[in-house]
Amino acid sequence: MEDAPAFITVTTDPKQHRRSGSNLSSASGGHPEEWNLEDNVFHSSHEGSFYDSKRKDVLPKKRRRSRIPDKPNYSLNLWSIMKNCIGKELSKIPMPVNFNEPLSMLQRLTEDLEYHELLDKAAKCENSIEQMCFVAAFSVSSYSTTVHRTAKPFNPLLGETFELDRLEDLGFCSICEQVSHHPPAAAHHVYSKNGWSLWQEITIASKFRGKYLSIMPLGDIHLEFPSSGNHYVWKKVTSTVHNIIVGKLWIDQSGDIEITNYKTKDKCQLKFTPYSYFSRDIARKVTGVVTDANGKAHYVLSGTWDEKMECAKIVQSSQGNGSGEGKQKTVYQTLPPKLLWKKYPLPENAENMYFFSELALTLNEPDDSTAPTDSRHRPDQRLMENGKWDEANVEKQRLEEKQRAVRRRREAEAAEALEEGCDYEGYQPLWFERKVDSFTGELMCVYKGGYWECKNKQDWSNCPDIF
Repeated sequence: MEDAPAFITVTTDPKQHRRSGSNLSSASGGHPEEWNLEDNVFHSSHEGSFYDSKRKDVLPKKRRRSRIPDKPNYSLNLWSIMKNCIGKELSKIPMPVNFNEPLSMLQRLTEDLEYHELLDKAAKCENSIEQMCFVAAFSVSSYSTTVHRTAKPFNPLLGETFELDRLEDLGFCSICEQVSHHPPAAAHHVYSKNGWSLWQEITIASKFRGKYLSIMPLGDIHLEFPSSGNHYVWKKVTSTVHNIIVGKLWIDQSGDIEITNYKTKDKCQLKFTPYSYFSRDIARKVTGVVTDANGKAHYVLSGTWDEKMECAKIVQSSQGNGSGEGKQKTVYQTLPPKLLWKKYPLPENAENMYFFSELALTLNEPDDSTAPTDSRHRPDQRLMENGKWDEANVEKQRLEEKQRAVRRRREAEAAEALEEGCDYEGYQPLWFERKVDSFTGELMCVYKGGYWECKNKQDWSNCPDIF
């Protein structure tokens, strides 16, 4: 059965709305507010959005690459590898690079920042409800790159890092570290000079179910705007890769995201509708409602996770007629929608370059100033990017065996300490530390500092030799 939407939206004419203002109960409680946001924050969808102009005002200090070697055409029987894996945790299955794309999970996590301008815009919002609309659009935008990306990113080695220093041209710098191997977990911290900070620790749980593969990211994403003290927390939805055995691989996102502003108690409920062959709805649909601390709805959000998101201000809400089961649907009367976010077009020849976006093409660009543990220095990934897949597979096996040897040594040390009655600290991340989060009460890895200072001095003496 197809899930019926929880609410119905009816667009009203703004002119008529202003005239009959006294008869409408508006979102602010009294007479309706004027929709005067075109100039400062929102842009009307028919005018095009501020994302259509690709950062023309910013001149990057450094030319970045716009292409990588074309993907070679290797054939491989997937079933011969996968038939023994049904029901297993995917991170424990040794996979050849033929199923990968030449990026690590840490680089994929950094790709969430592709539409960081949404957060720059959000930081300028004085109204926390408007700010929530941009935060919600940002949380959806991170899925837009996945629509054609059915290949698997490399599992990072324990202690692997990835930095993206774009403070000069884009205003932010980001550092990720693989903090646990089983279960695989990555910690991520981003600082922006445009008035926001973001951090997350994501553990990937994945199960192969035969026809499809489920990827469940566990962990919270935190976003803070220091000037207002607004602090947002949300989780990611489930990704499903279909047609693993037969047919063309395709990916879907499904589930609910609840974004909470811990300061104001505003909430946004987003629903990612799973694809259904029988549905009359548009594919990859996302809908949502932004409510304040009292549960009063202010904005309706709608769009798709691979194309664009719009928001419409609610001027009146009423309980609609009950359906056959007697369930009442809420009817929201809204002003015309405004475009919040629109996806950038993919680069030319993207289909031969793993469908990478403009940002993704730059992520694995060689850079000697980064830590020796950085994903850019990972030899099997570099060989794969250069089209040398057979050599990459040999190298991948060597790295995994090296990591297993280190783990065996650590386990032996732990057993020895136990015998002698000593304390054994176990593996500790280099740039992050475990702390209880004051908002959610859960233990999470947060950045403890030091990385950028070591980079400035080019002192990497405390980095482990993982490659």
